[in-house]
Amino acid sequence: MSSPAIDWDALARAAREIRGRAYAPYSGYTVGAALLAEDGRVFVGCNVENASYGLCICAERSAISAAVAAGVKRFRAIAVASPGDVAATPCGMCRQVLAEFPPSFPVRCYPERGEAIESDVATLLPGAFGPAVLERGRAKA
Repeated sequence: MSSPAIDWDALARAAREIRGRAYAPYSGYTVGAALLAEDGRVFVGCNVENASYGLCICAERSAISAAVAAGVKRFRAIAVASPGDVAATPCGMCRQVLAEFPPSFPVRCYPERGEAIESDVATLLPGAFGPAVLERGRAKA
């Protein structure tokens, strides 16, 4: 049985809408993400900055956190909306977090103006460090 088509327009709209709720007083760079779960639910997240820059959370990790808090750990797609005319792909930290939830799923990044970027989690982070690496690397007693 094949899964239903991904409604990228709806995901992009959800990412753009939540982007308006971002808290970005330092950078002014607001990002929104809409994560489609296997069960059809959509979880959204936005970036939340902090005066202590290392404590900032990106939109993608915010969306993943909302999904996991709801008991969801399998995903079909994510849309990321950013400002300007160049689509922003997930940062390295977000790529690692997305890769924690296999199998790889499609990623589309939408700027305010300009062309979207299409990829998938595995392409964005080839050779990701994950549970299989940990299992193979554990010392055997």
